[in-house]
Amino acid sequence: MEQWEKNQGPIFLRKIGITSGQTVLDFGCRVGHYTIPAAKIVGNLGIVYAIDTEEYALKELHQKADAHKLTNIRIIKTSGRMKLPLEGGTADVVLFYDVLHYLGKGSRKSLYQEAFRVLKQDGFLSVYPKHTLEDNPLREFSSLSVSDVKREIEDSKFVFECKFCGLISHDDSLNQGCVLNFTEYVQKGKT
Repeated sequence: MEQWEKNQGPIFLRKIGITSGQTVLDFGCRVGHYTIPAAKIVGNLGIVYAIDTEEYALKELHQKADAHKLTNIRIIKTSGRMKLPLEGGTADVVLFYDVLHYLGKGSRKSLYQEAFRVLKQDGFLSVYPKHTLEDNPLREFSSLSVSDVKREIEDSKFVFECKFCGLISHDDSLNQGCVLNFTEYVQKGKT
């Protein structure tokens, strides 16, 4: 995973649209397999908010950030509430990678609304819908297809923009996977 975080991870995250100077929110970050490469991409002019409920995982992320001399990562331990700890309109990118299958439909809807709230007008939501019917069904996604998840997100004021596939992190290994990028349907401040 160290090589992926150093080499392939930044390549993949640049491909999905993360660039220098952005503010990224990595929800359900665990030990930072996406946080670390995102922090390298956004550089000193950007910031990555890494949010998780697991103290041990955040501790490991903190150690990795120190080892990489990354000072642009803000680690946030959450109780699991669906309220994201950012001001409205502050994030360029929100990542929901391999985390949504843990949440019930109502919690996912609340989380999508929170993503909409914290995203800048030209920001985007990127989702890795792992554990759907097409990909090792598990937990809340055991009866949902990728199309179902996509529709669920679109019902929360997002528009599907594009899909990116490649070798990506899943837990502590790599596998072929696809992420879906969405933008806001309704511009903020418009009715």
